[in-house]
Amino acid sequence: MDRLVELLFKYRPFAFSKGTVAFAPPVPLWVIVSASLLVIGVSVLVYTRNADSLGRRSRIALVLLRSASIALVAFALARPVLLVSTSITQRNVVGVVVDDSRSMQLRDVEDGARADVIARLVGGPDSSLLRALASRYQLRVFRLGGGGRLAGAASDLTYDGTRTRLASSLLRIEDDLTGVPTAGLVLLSDGADNSAGSPGAGTLGEQLLSLRSRGVPVYTVGIGKERFDKDIELSRVEAPRAVLRDASVFVEVVLVQRGYGGTRVPVVVEDSGRIVGTADVLLPRDGEAVVARIRVPATETGARLLRVRVAEQPGELVSDNNERRLLVEVRDRREKILYVEGEPRFELKFLRRAVEKDGNIQLVTLLRSSKDKFLRLGVDDSLEVASGFPRTRAELFAYRAVVLGSIEAAFFTADQLRMLADFVGE
Repeated sequence: MDRLVELLFKYRPFAFSKGTVAFAPPVPLWVIVSASLLVIGVSVLVYTRNADSLGRRSRIALVLLRSASIALVAFALARPVLLVSTSITQRNVVGVVVDDSRSMQLRDVEDGARADVIARLVGGPDSSLLRALASRYQLRVFRLGGGGRLAGAASDLTYDGTRTRLASSLLRIEDDLTGVPTAGLVLLSDGADNSAGSPGAGTLGEQLLSLRSRGVPVYTVGIGKERFDKDIELSRVEAPRAVLRDASVFVEVVLVQRGYGGTRVPVVVEDSGRIVGTADVLLPRDGEAVVARIRVPATETGARLLRVRVAEQPGELVSDNNERRLLVEVRDRREKILYVEGEPRFELKFLRRAVEKDGNIQLVTLLRSSKDKFLRLGVDDSLEVASGFPRTRAELFAYRAVVLGSIEAAFFTADQLRMLADFVGE
């Protein structure tokens, strides 16, 4: 098909996809169009007058054939041309974007580290990629680890960036190249975008579409393996943001591994260098996740930085993803809970017995014994909830939580119901 298109129209379909069809007529285009319409009109008139000698279908067919022939001659007289843009030597700029994050120090290529591959490609003016591009373009080298900032020279890169910010870096590079005739960007990276995102940067796909709309192609050079043969990753670590002193914190750890299925590994939780929780986890098959819940006592107040880690295993290429940190605030205070019960029930006795030894919880009980009469337990003084359920926001919001048991909605006033709705919304 490509050869047929080239035979008929001189160029292959690829050239038409990159160019724009225009016309370069020897006379004004409107003259050719007007003449063509005039000839077609005369033809229609001639066949209309010969209605007796030709049938209706024959006249229509002849008119269409003659009109198509005249249109084809007019198209040829208009001299169609294909406009294809091309770069001017040493006038256009090519941006070489180098990933200088720490992951480029991994030694997972045949002849060394990923950084060694970049050094061979763009490590100096005599490097293969720079030498091939410099013959036709002006070059600018950018750093991903520097958020898309210009690099003095590719040989000066230290590969110590903590994050690979693809979207935000491409946004900054696009801004730097605004107004500059840019032939394209060459991106050398392992492709791992681990940035948290930057305001206004959007996603990587949106940024690539923005560059495409400007006619700036992005050529990617992938370096390193897509997946490690052996690796353990703490993909997620979760715990409550705040707990009370002497309570227990359950740290939930999600592990994903490859190459260590069936192996038991210890997961350790440390607080200021002290081991405060451990768990032995049996790793499942490759690619499957396993969840471990580790109990950690909260004995010291204040902000506690917990370090969750798995020891580096034999044959593991990268150990940076074996560790995560999270912040937990341990509060030294007593929380008050209001328990409103509409009638005497056995649950009240067992509930109070369950929390009476917990020094962090004060259970204030308001038990309706009869109409407008209440039994109060666990109050601080004789005035607390003396008139029943709190009637002001200050009284109600002094409690951390409210528990309602066997109580009808009609027991509360409209103002109390609104306060309860606001209390739950808080």
